[in-house]
Amino acid sequence: MSENQNNESQKRSSNDLFLIIEGKRYKWHDQYITGREIKNLGGISPQAKLFLAITNPWTNEPVSDNEHIDLGRPGIEQFFEKKQLKYTIDGKLFDSPKQYVKGAQIRRDGAIQDDFEILLIIKGYEDELIEDTDWVDLARPGIEQFVSRKTKLLIIVNGKEKHWEKKQINFAEIIILAFGTYNETPTMVYTVGYEDGPKQNPEGSMVKGATIFVKNKMIFHATATDKS
Repeated sequence: MSENQNNESQKRSSNDLFLIIEGKRYKWHDQYITGREIKNLGGISPQAKLFLAITNPWTNEPVSDNEHIDLGRPGIEQFFEKKQLKYTIDGKLFDSPKQYVKGAQIRRDGAIQDDFEILLIIKGYEDELIEDTDWVDLARPGIEQFVSRKTKLLIIVNGKEKHWEKKQINFAEIIILAFGTYNETPTMVYTVGYEDGPKQNPEGSMVKGATIFVKNKMIFHATATDKS
């Protein structure tokens, strides 16, 4: 090999850049690479959906076959094939194109009624309660299994334990739990305060007609005054 050829070879080697495809490191000879070239390099099916991994898991960027990606930016670019992720709801199998799914989506997919709660089965540990606003990572090892069950709560009203089977409770229902009846006459005045509530309403007071969310072992204080 001549000196010029050797220098050119060293120049190409020093310009080599790296990328990661499906967790495996690859070397590339140019600053730019297309989506089609990434698939060929990583042995990914031409029909697959290719994505560029971004730190925030909800904003991974799709990469088209003809798109040019700059490998010269700081860090090593990481690419992955977006696969259908599987999970079950009450034993029925579902597919998701997204790595993260919200509790509300699970409720819709499984046609779960509002007065039922959703639990994620975790082997060897206590099952995890999934609220409608919670995000669940479906890419963890194994298939995530969700089950629904009638809401079963224990609340404390004026120091006494009461069983409750709904995710919400209204003003009148608390009064009935506390005193057995709800008197609508103008001279009867009721008050309700609460503490140790869920994140939607951790503590406070209620007015007539109000409805709030409930959680297990939530505490209520109710009073009744007859001003006749």
